[in-house]
Amino acid sequence: MGAHRAERGRGAAVIADLVSVEPAPGAHRVAVRAGSCLLTALVTLAALGHLELALYATFGTFASVYGGRAAVPGRWRVQAGLGVVLVAAVASGAAVGTSAQRGWLVVLVAAAWAALAAALSDRGHWRPPGPLFAVFAVAACGSVPTSLPGLARAVVVAAGAAVLAVLLGLLEQVLLPAPRPTGPPPVAHHRVVHVVRCALVVLVAGVLAGASGLGHASWAMVAAVVPLAAPSLRGQVVRGVQRAVGTLAGVVVAGVLLTLDLDVPAVIAVIVVLQAITELLVSRNYGAALVFITPLALVSVHLAAPQPVGPLLRDRVAETLIGVAVGVAGAVLTRARRPGAPGGQAPPGGQATAAT
Repeated sequence: MGAHRAERGRGAAVIADLVSVEPAPGAHRVAVRAGSCLLTALVTLAALGHLELALYATFGTFASVYGGRAAVPGRWRVQAGLGVVLVAAVASGAAVGTSAQRGWLVVLVAAAWAALAAALSDRGHWRPPGPLFAVFAVAACGSVPTSLPGLARAVVVAAGAAVLAVLLGLLEQVLLPAPRPTGPPPVAHHRVVHVVRCALVVLVAGVLAGASGLGHASWAMVAAVVPLAAPSLRGQVVRGVQRAVGTLAGVVVAGVLLTLDLDVPAVIAVIVVLQAITELLVSRNYGAALVFITPLALVSVHLAAPQPVGPLLRDRVAETLIGVAVGVAGAVLTRARRPGAPGGQAPPGGQATAAT
């Protein structure tokens, strides 16, 4: 009877976490900064007649979300460092995109990046934590066929967007008073376990998605690493369920947007608004943010490589479910076996990870 009550209590706690809305002071700063950076990058690309490069610019602008929500002195150094990481990830992915064997090569490279970025995140206490953005940059860019000149363009665009993100962060620090810090650094994982399991779940999810015949293994790899950003098993399960449920709702929004005949200014406006809403919501409730993250990712991918909408939405759902299943299974199999150990059953907390 006692064990049954404990199980019911844990189940109720998971459900409560799924729908809880956390406070996120300073989230509006991140939303404005990220939205302004992305808007500037996309308008520049549109003016040059190369909006198809928006995918690479988006990853560069992600440097703007790092370093916490407070404009503390020296945050630009954190953003600059993450900008270098993101540009390197874009370069790795675009290099894979030049290969005829990119379908399987991208799985190996993304898994290696998952391990590297997880180790760097744990060592540097990244905010938001985890290898998600690096894995997504490699996986998405590696899935787009390109050439050596295309690789060079991808690196230049991503680097330019990252520099812009750092400059806007500096401008914010100069013009606006710094609010109080938003909390302690994220809870550290057991580093070796975390690095290994991040690499393994990305590898397994990529192999399963590739073997299934679906066309976007990158989404399975990204979804697999999402749950592992949380420091506790309960938080990891919650994050995985939120990823799945939020994606199901998000593909409905994406389906509507992708069937509209939007002109270039409208496409830019949609992407920027979705990015800003994502940053407002992601620290409050990750599942709610996925309703906007999903169409943001799908519209960006569709710009880079237009394709039929129906199969695109189907692949997003199917590969997300594959990735979430692999990620949660990895979390369960590698959970801490004794209370108080790293990765144990502490309540979920810390800054959420904006995902794509």
